[in-house]
Amino acid sequence: QVQLVASGGGLVQPGGSLILACTGSGVTFDGYAIACFRHAPGNDRDGVACISKSGTTPYYANSVKGRITISRDNAKNTIYLQMNNLKPEDTAMYYCAAGVSPRRWPFCSLGREDVNYWGQGTQVTVSS
Repeated sequence: QVQLVASGGGLVQPGGSLILACTGSGVTFDGYAIACFRHAPGNDRDGVACISKSGTTPYYANSVKGRITISRDNAKNTIYLQMNNLKPEDTAMYYCAAGVSPRRWPFCSLGREDVNYWGQGTQVTVSS
């Protein structure tokens, strides 16, 4: 049974930081690219960051570029999402997902159609 368990969400003030983690089990973790999505009420579930199987190639949506860093530790079956300078519009449920790695740069995908396994979400709320 494949599980992707996210943690680290919470309430943070604008300008603050959070680190989300997502740990996988029941899957060959380093055989998949990993992406992080977020879903706010009234919006689609959008990809914000992804990382290649090896962890050498991160890729970001324009909306978060420069504020979010994704990394992975395959020895721990875990990816990390460092989020800085958080804004109220970053408020959403955050999900991680595993998908087959594309053969071209960036060797990961922000597309929902490329997801094989979804994890459960963790809520991030940015508010004063």
